[in-house]
Amino acid sequence: MSRQIGGASSADALAQLSDMTAGVVPIAAEEFRQRLALACQLMQQQQLDAMLLTAGTNLYYFTGLRWYASERLVAALLLADGSLHYIIPEFERGTIAPLLLLPGQLHGWQEHESPYQLCVQLLQGKTALALDESAAFFIADGLKTAKPALQLTNAASVSTVCRRCKSAAELAIMQRAMDMTLAVHKAVAGILYAGISTAEVEAFIAAAHRKVGAAEGSYFCIVLFGSDTAYPHGVAKPKALEEGDMVLIDTGCRLQGYVSDITRSYVFGTPSARQRDVWQHEKAAQAAAFAAAAIGVPCQQVDRAARSYLQQQGYGPGYQLPGLPHRTGHGIGLDIHEGPYLVEGDELPLAAGMCFSNEPMLVLPGEFGVRLEDHFYMTAQGPRWFTEPALAVDQPFN
Repeated sequence: MSRQIGGASSADALAQLSDMTAGVVPIAAEEFRQRLALACQLMQQQQLDAMLLTAGTNLYYFTGLRWYASERLVAALLLADGSLHYIIPEFERGTIAPLLLLPGQLHGWQEHESPYQLCVQLLQGKTALALDESAAFFIADGLKTAKPALQLTNAASVSTVCRRCKSAAELAIMQRAMDMTLAVHKAVAGILYAGISTAEVEAFIAAAHRKVGAAEGSYFCIVLFGSDTAYPHGVAKPKALEEGDMVLIDTGCRLQGYVSDITRSYVFGTPSARQRDVWQHEKAAQAAAFAAAAIGVPCQQVDRAARSYLQQQGYGPGYQLPGLPHRTGHGIGLDIHEGPYLVEGDELPLAAGMCFSNEPMLVLPGEFGVRLEDHFYMTAQGPRWFTEPALAVDQPFN
């Protein structure tokens, strides 16, 4: 048994963790203002009159306002000239007003009134509206009903361009979130024992995330043992841990709204020759993807590098199993999966500030799966890891 896996009690492992959030600096108001300015510049270039940001990560990214999506419209209407209007249920005014980071006109709508008609009035006759790409259909339908002549377009042409390259402030928050989750991974590996259930492991991971400073605990958590690891996102009835099982743990947390996301795969007990070989292929594929990442290289080329190596080892071809059934990586930031993507067909050139997962998972149906997931961000000199990759199947932490 590896000294990094098993042998510790949950209480002792938790006792070794402490709050890691000291010194974390929130995004400053000036950065939010810069984001709005860039969005206005892009809207003017694209001949868009306004952009409607609905409750969710886009609303927070551009205005600093955190609010949850529901059947009631809470949104910010940004006109191309820089005018900012908040559209809220009137009865929430007392709650939302103190949350506003950036000044703007606050417009309340009563329960019997149409917030979409209010949006149309604020457009002042303009018709070219970019709608938040995450907006629910009923919002688009409400807007078109209020004004059939409204020309709705996808706001992703503005929002994703602004969001895909992270600032130094964003990278610093993401780095700390990744550090926190890696500490949790190390702790959870230590508490494993034969017979432990996935539910027990998940509960520990949530408690460990809270201990390191993630107030909400785990943002998500996938724990799989043995043959269940061949299912990337889990099974209906997960099995308990047995000696010789492959272990796959994928988890993350939120810090200042930004997400961490790390996966480790290793064996509980003594790895078989088969497990060692497949694990090493996974590690080499991850390394191949990282080596292919360079400024100006199309995103899809990173996926091709990992997939080409795996095909040389007899996997695939393409997305076929046994092999790599999904993209090599996804963008990450305020959303755990956001553009751009390291996948065939994404031809966007890599640029400084872009952040990606690197996880060319190997799936062997009926046997097991191996996913090693670390994230990197692009610098002018090339890619840089947020967290160092695993060393070996029996030494998952550097």
